[in-house]
Amino acid sequence: MKTNLIVVLFLTSMSVFAAEPDYAQKIQIDADNLVSIAENVATYRSNVLITQGSMQMKADQLEINASAGKGKEVYVAIGTPVRYSQLLADGKPVTASAAEMRYEPSSRTLTLTGDAELTQSGSVVKASVIRYNVEKQQLSAESNETKRVTTIFTPEEKTNP
Repeated sequence: MKTNLIVVLFLTSMSVFAAEPDYAQKIQIDADNLVSIAENVATYRSNVLITQGSMQMKADQLEINASAGKGKEVYVAIGTPVRYSQLLADGKPVTASAAEMRYEPSSRTLTLTGDAELTQSGSVVKASVIRYNVEKQQLSAESNETKRVTTIFTPEEKTNP
C-alpha cells in the first residue's frame, strides 16, 4: 500500500513539473526598430525575432494587428525568407520557411505563403500555402497554377542487431 501511494505521489508531482506547452507561454519580440504603433497595429523591422517557448520565428518585418482585441492578435511576418523552428515534446524539431508567415495564437495556426516549406521528422512538404496547427501538429497544403504540393518522406533507418 505504501509503495502504491509513493508511486501515485511521484507521478502526480511529475505532472506539476511538466513544461507548459509553447503556445501557452508569453510571446517576446526583439527587433532593430519599432517603426509605428497606430490603430492597434505595431510594425517591427530589421532582424525581427519572435519567441514563444521553443518556437522561434526570424523575419525582416513583423506586423502585429491587435484590432480584434486581446488574445486575438494576428502576427504577419515577411522575409527573404521567414524562418520558423520549434522543438516538439519528443525533442524532435519542426522547421519551416516561406516568404510570409501568419501566426494566429488564438487558433494556434501558422500559415506559410510563398515558396512554403515545412520539415518534420525528416519529411518535407513544399507548397504554395501550408497551414500548420502548432498544438495538434497537423498540416494542410495547397497548390496553385505554378506550384504543386510536393511531399518527400524519409524512410526510417533500421539498425542491424
